[in-house]
Amino acid sequence: MKSVLKIAVVDDHELFREGLKFLLEQQMENCEIKEAGNGKDLMTLLSGWYADIVLMDIEMPVMNGIESSKEVCKKYPNTKIIALSMHANENYYSEMINAGAKAFLLKNSKFEEVQQAIEAVINDNSFFSTEILESIFKNLSHKHDNKSDLTQRETEILYNICKGLSNHEIANQLCISKRTVDKHRENLLLKTQSKNTASLVVYAIKHHIFEV
Repeated sequence: MKSVLKIAVVDDHELFREGLKFLLEQQMENCEIKEAGNGKDLMTLLSGWYADIVLMDIEMPVMNGIESSKEVCKKYPNTKIIALSMHANENYYSEMINAGAKAFLLKNSKFEEVQQAIEAVINDNSFFSTEILESIFKNLSHKHDNKSDLTQRETEILYNICKGLSNHEIANQLCISKRTVDKHRENLLLKTQSKNTASLVVYAIKHHIFEV
């Protein structure tokens, strides 16, 4: 028998919370859903109930999603945070990633993306809604004071991966073979302990290699 997946839905709009809770209960097996209207209520909830995943609104009164995520990750490091946003606002990405969020969803996302995000974070991967990932690709920029452990070539390839380029496109842009890019990507995944492109984006932003 599968263990029960415990999910907290945190949002200051009751109708949105109830709608998402209903969909989760209808579409997912073996899950227990609880709600909170803001970060303070969430911390009270978690003091007596463990959550595997928190679907966290970013803009909330009393305690917002950024501060709440910091508190959750400090007190309950095994709990996974999925950020919820009304708009693809790149101003929040770095703050929420640094606060500990592993996935990002727009509130108008299809429920299929919600399921994909949950599956990703359960397996220690990261996930972004398509629109959010495209916004990051568009706005990502180099930091001039980058002091990461990556080589210059690795950083260059990582930057192009995070800009959404395929290995073939990166090879053409850097005038190197696709096989070389394939090897660098493989090394980057190992070196950063990432499993997919979204995880590389999270690593790059969290470690201040690039910014949005």
